Amino acid sequence: LEEIPRPILDTANILKQGHLEKRSREPSFFGSEWHKRWCVLTQRSFSYYTNEKSKQPKGSFSIESYSARLAPQLRKDSRKKCCFELVCPGKRSYEFTAPSPAEAEDWVEQIRFLLKDLSSLTIPCEDEEEEGAEEPCQDRDSSDSMDNSHNTTLSLGEPSPGLEGDDIYEVLPGE
Repeated sequence: LEEIPRPILDTANILKQGHLEKRSREPSFFGSEWHKRWCVLTQRSFSYYTNEKSKQPKGSFSIESYSARLAPQLRKDSRKKCCFELVCPGKRSYEFTAPSPAEAEDWVEQIRFLLKDLSSLTIPCEDEEEEGAEEPCQDRDSSDSMDNSHNTTLSLGEPSPGLEGDDIYEVLPGE
């Protein structure tokens, strides 16, 4: 039994997953430019795998600055209403075909909902508590969060024993 850490697939954070056809960047001479992929949307990223049993994604990207939209122009055939794309200025676009028009809409809605959620979180709170992401961070002026930020600065002044510099990254068991 081999233990392989799999940081990419955090099943607790999966918002949506399923089969989609992904358009490849370089269509091959043999076969289609559309390839069936198992796609997984989490709170931070979009990953795609050869199939649902694959351990390593064929690709993965942070969803944060992307936008999602239905894209019937991607295909000329009967499945054009099943298409959607993820676009981000200055980055690669991703084009997908869902099994049905309703599925395509659901993927787009889920992604938009997630992006709206991400953009509503204010940046100063990002590092403090990953779990507390649901609660908005508007109450920064309340005495409660003042105490928190005070504690944070105190603990920053005294590094924990054994965690100095990059030492924690040096020795890996089994190397």
